[in-house]
This record gives sequence, structure tokens and C-alpha cells, in this order.
Amino acid sequence: MITVKEITKSFGSLQVLKGIDLHIDKGEIVSIVGPSGAGKTTLLQIIGTLDRPDSGSVYVDSIDVTTLSQKKLADFRNQHIGFVFQFHQLLPEFTAIENIMIPAYIAGRSNKEAQRRAAELLDFMGLTDRAHHKPNELSGGEKQRVAVARALVNNPAVILADEPSGSLDTKNKQELHQLFFDLRDKFGQTFVIVTHDEQLATITDRTIHMRDGLLEVPSDPSAPSDPSAPLDPSDPSDL
Repeated sequence: MITVKEITKSFGSLQVLKGIDLHIDKGEIVSIVGPSGAGKTTLLQIIGTLDRPDSGSVYVDSIDVTTLSQKKLADFRNQHIGFVFQFHQLLPEFTAIENIMIPAYIAGRSNKEAQRRAAELLDFMGLTDRAHHKPNELSGGEKQRVAVARALVNNPAVILADEPSGSLDTKNKQELHQLFFDLRDKFGQTFVIVTHDEQLATITDRTIHMRDGLLEVPSDPSAPSDPSAPLDPSDPSDL
């Protein structure tokens, strides 16, 4: 589903990613954790085609997105990738259902089709009665559920989430985390989640640790791992 090969990225003299190799299977829910400055969000943005690597390749649904033109990249992003951010990023002048419909309009869908899909997602989220409320009339948990519905409206293969529960209280965090698994079971999406939330990281299918622009653990969940073995300084995965 997602394959990252030898990704590097620098901002000026600061090298943020130092050769990342990673594979994520279809339908997997993966969390990426690590200290601030580890490169987590940069990696997520590159996987999501919001930024380009300095070197290496990124395959999403068997397509090397690093080779696409800006126009094709925008179309691919709209149709194949959904985004969930920490602070929902809903447009305040539009209602919940209108916010959800926006990516469908960008994809060229008819008003009837976009509205039907948005209503279906609102029903799944338990927010049908909030469809015509604007963001300032919604609770924090409701706004984040609307943001998740917006990410899903074009039925993308991949959902990328950057600290999606970071602004929520404990109850809403737990509900959002469960929602990701419910959505995977119903719609089959692959989730990649950057988080500092230890509870979320422990319940995902796999947790990827990053530090200083490198992966700290093998990206292949079937790879053998002996926590008592000494680190090999010649192996980048041990650094």
C-alpha cells in the first residue's frame, strides 16, 4: 500500500530525514511516535504528497508519487489520500455537511452525489442531527469527527493523521481512537497516525519509533527483534 525507499529531506543545513525505508500494508493502522524534531510530521507530509523528498521514492497504491507533476499530484492527493489535523481545519462559514462535501466538489462530483456521501458519513459518525450546524456550534469532539468525515468523503485508500486527538479531552480521545478502527473495519482504509498519545500508540497495529530522522525499530513487523541484543552501529535501524 505505502512503500518509502531511502527518503532524505533537509531544510537548509538541517537534515530532517536521513534515509527512511518503510512499508505499510493495506488496511494497517500504524502510529509514528518520537520526540519533537524527530522528523515525524515531515515524513507524514512527504507520504501525503504535501512535500517532496530531496531523494528517494514514495509509492502509494503502487504509484511513485515523487514522479508526478504538480497537477497530477494534486489530483492524486484529492482522490487517494485523506488528511486529519490536530485542529480540525474546518471552514467556519460552512456547515458540517458543507465542509465534508468540499473535497468531493474538488474531485468533480455532482452536488447530489457529494451530499449523499456526506450524509452517509455523518450518519456513521452519529452526527446526522448536527449536519447543518457551523463549526462554532459544535463541540471539540464533533468538529474532529466532521474533519474525519471530510477526509473520507472521496473514499481514499489512505488516511494520514497528525496528532488527531491532541486537542481533545480524555473521553473524546477514546471515542476518536475507536472510530479509526471502526472506519478501517467498515471502509478498509489504511491509517498512518503521528501522535504523542501513548494510549493510541499502544492500540495501533504497529508502532514506528523515530529519532533524529531515522527509524529506531525495524519497519517490517515480521522482522526478528531481540531487545537484549547490543546495538550495531553499522546498522542505521539501530541508531
